[in-house]
Amino acid sequence: MLLLLGRRVSLSFAKRVRTCHPPSPSKPALVNFNQIHKKIMPERRPFVRLPTDVYPVNYGLCLKPDLIDFTFEGKLEAVVEVTQATNQIVMNCADIDIITASFAPEGGEEINATGFNYQNEDEKVTLSFPSALQKGSGTLKIDFVGELNDKMKGFYRSKYATPAGEIRYAAVTQFEATDARRAFPCWDEPAIKATFDITLIVPKDRVALSNMNVIDRKPYPDDENLVEVKFATTPIMSTYLVAFVIGEYDFVESQSSDGVTVRVYTPIGKAEQGKFALEVATKTLPFYKDYFNVPYPLPKIDLIAIADFAAGAMENWGLVTYRETALLIDPKNSCSSSRQWVALVVGHELAHQWFGNLVTMEWWTHLWLNEGFASWIEYLCVDHCFPEYDIWTQFVSADYTRALDLDALDNSHPIEVNVGHPSEVDEIFDAISYSKGASVIRMLHNYIGDEDFRKGMNAYLLKFQHKNASTEDLWDCLEQASGKPIAAVMSSWTKQMGFPIIVVDQEQQGDDRILKISQKKFCASGPHNGEDCPSWMVPISICTSEDPACTKLKVLLDRPETSITLNNISPDQWVKINPGTVGFYRIQYSSSMLESLLPGIRDLTLQPVDRLGLQNDLFSLSRAGMISTVEVLKLMEAFVNEPNYTVWSDLSCNLGVLSSLLSHTDFHEEIQEFIRDLFTPIGLKLGWDSRQGEGHLDALLRGLVLGKLGKAGHKPTLEEARRRFKDHVEGKQILSADLRSPVYLTVLKHGDSTTLDTMLKLHKQADMQEEKNRIERVLGAISAPDLIQKVLNFALSEEVRPQDTVSVIGGVAGSSKHGRKAAWKFVKDNWEELHNRYQGGFLISRLIKLSVDGFAVDKMAAEVKSFFESHHAPAAERTVQQCCENILLNAAWLKRDADDIHQYLLQRKAPPV
Repeated sequence: MLLLLGRRVSLSFAKRVRTCHPPSPSKPALVNFNQIHKKIMPERRPFVRLPTDVYPVNYGLCLKPDLIDFTFEGKLEAVVEVTQATNQIVMNCADIDIITASFAPEGGEEINATGFNYQNEDEKVTLSFPSALQKGSGTLKIDFVGELNDKMKGFYRSKYATPAGEIRYAAVTQFEATDARRAFPCWDEPAIKATFDITLIVPKDRVALSNMNVIDRKPYPDDENLVEVKFATTPIMSTYLVAFVIGEYDFVESQSSDGVTVRVYTPIGKAEQGKFALEVATKTLPFYKDYFNVPYPLPKIDLIAIADFAAGAMENWGLVTYRETALLIDPKNSCSSSRQWVALVVGHELAHQWFGNLVTMEWWTHLWLNEGFASWIEYLCVDHCFPEYDIWTQFVSADYTRALDLDALDNSHPIEVNVGHPSEVDEIFDAISYSKGASVIRMLHNYIGDEDFRKGMNAYLLKFQHKNASTEDLWDCLEQASGKPIAAVMSSWTKQMGFPIIVVDQEQQGDDRILKISQKKFCASGPHNGEDCPSWMVPISICTSEDPACTKLKVLLDRPETSITLNNISPDQWVKINPGTVGFYRIQYSSSMLESLLPGIRDLTLQPVDRLGLQNDLFSLSRAGMISTVEVLKLMEAFVNEPNYTVWSDLSCNLGVLSSLLSHTDFHEEIQEFIRDLFTPIGLKLGWDSRQGEGHLDALLRGLVLGKLGKAGHKPTLEEARRRFKDHVEGKQILSADLRSPVYLTVLKHGDSTTLDTMLKLHKQADMQEEKNRIERVLGAISAPDLIQKVLNFALSEEVRPQDTVSVIGGVAGSSKHGRKAAWKFVKDNWEELHNRYQGGFLISRLIKLSVDGFAVDKMAAEVKSFFESHHAPAAERTVQQCCENILLNAAWLKRDADDIHQYLLQRKAPPV
């Protein structure tokens, strides 16, 4: 499953404004985070996995959805194995009413169940039988009814409009993590695998899809308007990967070079918009087949765009579901960042067909294996399909730095978390499982080397195909392939939370350079100074100015400190740790080492990814109170010649964090002036219109820079944006897709009620979900309090799809000090509706994070904490703690550095004496 975790961080500016990492500066000595923790976290519920005395071998499942009344009827005939005599069967079941249930032992009499005991809290049902079911095979039959809910989980309804404008509903599924039980009673645990024979009874004018290909389609005897669609038997698989869709769709079709039929299903009339994803998917399947050296095991794969969809996408085996914006590309109206996003999401979900679907984690504790791996290899795949995207540099900004920021908090968690109850499972679909997971796999791949890594992956997939595996199983296979101590190295990264800061000093002795290297835990509030300091097995690479892209030496730091001698290094050469920014740690250089690296930023001799990493490390150290923020501002001024999109993107994000922090002061305008000064030269160089020979990254950079200048009130940019917006609205000159976000943002930020009304009109007229989302994300930029309120009310209106409400509210919270207060009040005032809509999903966590993370006053942390003590949101408990911690850290950062920042910003404009 791919979440919208602000994964688009490194993409276009308007998408990024509200996905930047929250500031996490130093905490005052008096803050006791453990108290935050205890108060918000109620006691963990006792949780028991299903008994093992009966398990399924095959599910025969027939479902008949009613797309008018939003209900469905179901018949289950499951072949089961009884491993020890019992008079009851315990299964998962939620929001389903069982009408009858019976068990027939093979060759024996059918026994009717005499009672159904629902344990709603645990989402289980116990079927009781009058006599013991004996050891052996049998058939369990259950007739049941359920609701096609509107919660975007289980078997649910999704609203769409026909080309003629009529509102209709499709019936679709989202089962990961624990919602298959809302569609049919089942053993809903990833390790309880079985085969599935699925039949759907649907209106004859609708498309019906499931994991496998259709093997029979015939009229339904009881109603001539219905057909019975039967699908082939699936391979042995977990329940969370089962899927079915009933609706109206067009499709485009192709075959991959290895003979798999690939289809992309789109809304009616939009088949053209499926072509880009189709092209990516047909290139990706053979790439993975070669990479893993294991063929794709099903005859077909469908990718389908679903109107109402909570996640980004879901890897159901053979039927992958997507948000429309993660799959559909309009050749004219889609921007470059949307193409890139679609390529990454397709790469992510198709990787799961092997890693997750063929081999599945044994329990949700190992979820990170699925998600971290897919979040890493999606970049490998996009790099293969689109080398011009320079996607690995973007990985550092989009995933690696995000993970470092979250993992520096006291309320982070290890990559591997013991989870039990379903509400705890939802909580771990976060940036640690995905982005830190991907980052440590990238580090591991670099440590082992590609050839041995592939050998180990192939052994793992062959050994565990159609079965379940744990993290240790993967380490064993990689260890055998590489001969390196993988388990010992990696368990320090997956079983304990956090990461080290590597402190480096140097000394020249003749022709040798002696490096002193030590590690300690890095915390958002400064280095860890406790007694029991954790340590890591850290793969460390070192390069020099002689060849900045080439590693001169690799060592494994397996102790608190060590010394390393580099031979034949003249005194004028610089030394850099972590070339390529691959190791998952922060670095603090001695001042002399840092001084020698800085010219490499100005003259671009450092690789782009290392220029980015150096700046990001220093920004993070300033948040943590280990250096002054003024030092970072001085460093940022050295980026004036920077040509690289991703480096600018990360700079822009950190300046956004600083700007948000300083909105709590009376010198917010001074930081805007700093931003204008920094971005003006690159803005002038790029201009407004693309030139011949420009590529993907130039388009992304132009959008980023113009949006940043426009938001910061750069007069020429604002005037030009207004002129182009007017022409766009009047139909004289339509804005290119890549310029829309920055122009919309700029005119709204400095606009009035007429601007907002025009924008809402554009939203209503937009036929493409991408354009609607583009507008929704920037609406919050409007400044006037009454208009901010109008935008917040719009967020909950019928005009905005339920999954997109969150980004509208987040946009308001991220735009201004007033917006932040208004958004938080709006969330509190509408809590019941919002919680009801998103409860138990990760969207509730995202909503909370976007609404409150930017506050920087101690008392707000207390207010947020107290609100969630009386308004429980179990799936967001950890998010609430992280937000409270961030608010206190922001407040401390502001107290510590605000005056110095102010002085610096004033004196850089003062005329020289």
